[in-house]
Amino acid sequence: MAVDLLLGLQWGDEGKGKIVDVLTNNYNIIARFQGGPNAGHTLEFDGIKHVLHTIPSGIFHDDAINVVGNGVVIDPVIFKKELDNLAQFDIDIQPRLLISRKAHLILPTHRLLDAASEASKGKAKIGSTLKGIGPTYMDKTGRNGLRVGDLELDNWKSKYRALANKHEAMIGFYNVDIQYDLNELETEFFDAIKTLKSLNFIDSEEYLHNAQLSGKKILAEGAQGSMLDIDFGTYPYVTSSNTTAAGACTGLGVAPGRIGSVIGIFKAYATRVGSGPFPTELFDEDGETMAKVGNEFGATTGRPRRCGWLDLVALKYAVQINGVTELMMMKADVLSGFKTIKVCTAYQYQGKEIEHLPYNIESENVKPVYTTLPGWKKDLTTLTSAKELPESLNEYIAFLEKKLEVPIKIVSVGPDRLQTIYR
Repeated sequence: MAVDLLLGLQWGDEGKGKIVDVLTNNYNIIARFQGGPNAGHTLEFDGIKHVLHTIPSGIFHDDAINVVGNGVVIDPVIFKKELDNLAQFDIDIQPRLLISRKAHLILPTHRLLDAASEASKGKAKIGSTLKGIGPTYMDKTGRNGLRVGDLELDNWKSKYRALANKHEAMIGFYNVDIQYDLNELETEFFDAIKTLKSLNFIDSEEYLHNAQLSGKKILAEGAQGSMLDIDFGTYPYVTSSNTTAAGACTGLGVAPGRIGSVIGIFKAYATRVGSGPFPTELFDEDGETMAKVGNEFGATTGRPRRCGWLDLVALKYAVQINGVTELMMMKADVLSGFKTIKVCTAYQYQGKEIEHLPYNIESENVKPVYTTLPGWKKDLTTLTSAKELPESLNEYIAFLEKKLEVPIKIVSVGPDRLQTIYR
C-alpha cells in the first residue's frame, strides 16, 4: 500500500492543516514527517478554530492514528500545551497519538541559542520563530542531539545536562544580552517530559512498514513549505529541514518506491512570513486587502504575513521538485472583489526573460513578469459545488492548470472544513 504525501508548495501557511483534516476520513494513519512547533496548522469546524503545532492534523478523527515521525523535532513544553488545549474536546489521545523514538527533543537551551544567534545577526537576521528549531537540527546533524528514545534510558538526565552545559557555553560566544532563568525553564521542561513519557513511543519506521503490509492507508503530512526547504528553498531564509517530498522518506523511513500521490497545496495568491526574497510582494492597497481579507497572521507567531500575487515561476519549480500529482488551491475567496488578478509567469533576470527559478531571486536580480486575468466579484464562501464557481475563477484555474500541467482537484473557499469545493 502506497503512502500519499501532502505538502506546501510556497513559503508555508498554505492551509495544509485544513486539507489534512478534510482528507483524514480517507486514511487510517496521518504521519507528520518534519519540522517542529514553528509550524502552525489551523483547522476550523463546528464554529471552533484549532491551531496545532506538532500534533498531526488528523487528531480530531476517532478512527485515525496520528504519528509524530523521526524527522520532527519536539518541544515537550509546547507539546504539553497542545495536549492541554485538546483536553477540553474529550479526545482519547492515548491510543491515537504515537511518537517516534528517533524524533529529536528541543531543550530550553536550544531556544536560548536560537535567540542569541538571531540577535547577533542584527539587520541580517533570517526571521527565526525563536522556537529552537535550527539549533536542534544542528545538534541532530552534529550527532549531539537528545532523542525521544533516550527518555527510556537511565542516563537521559546526565545526557541532558551535558548538552545543556555545552549550550550555555555557546550562548556566551554570541556576546549578546540574553536574559534568562534556566532553573525556571528547566522546571517547566521536566514537568512537560512527564507528560510526554505518558504517551506511546514507537519505532516508527517499523510501525509504518507493518501498517503498509497490512493494507493501511497512510497520509504523510508536511510542515512549512517547499520554498523553505533547507536545500531547495530561498537559502539562507529557510527552515532547518527538508520540507519537500524527499523529506517524507527520511522523516518517516518510507522507501521512495512506496510513495503514491503527492498532493501539493498552494494559495490563490502568495504570502511569506519573516525575512527573505519575495519577487511578487505587494506594498500597495492590493497587498493590504489580501492581508486584511485573508487574515494573514502567522498561526504560531502572530506575525503579519507579507502578501503578493501568485508566483508561477516558484510554484512550477515546487511542483517539479516534489513530483506533485494533484493540486489544491486555498483561499480563492480572498481574491473575490479584485477587478483584475495578476499572475507572475516569468522573471526578468540578467537582461533575459526566464521561466525557471534562478539561484538568487533577490529583488535586485529578478523582476516579475505578469499576466493579467479578469477577477470576480462573487462571494465564494457560501458555495458548495464546482458548478457554482464564477466563470472568471474557472478561467483562472484553467490558466494555472495549463501552466503547471497538474490538475487542481480542490478549491478552498473558506477556513471551515465544509468550505471545500471538489472538482
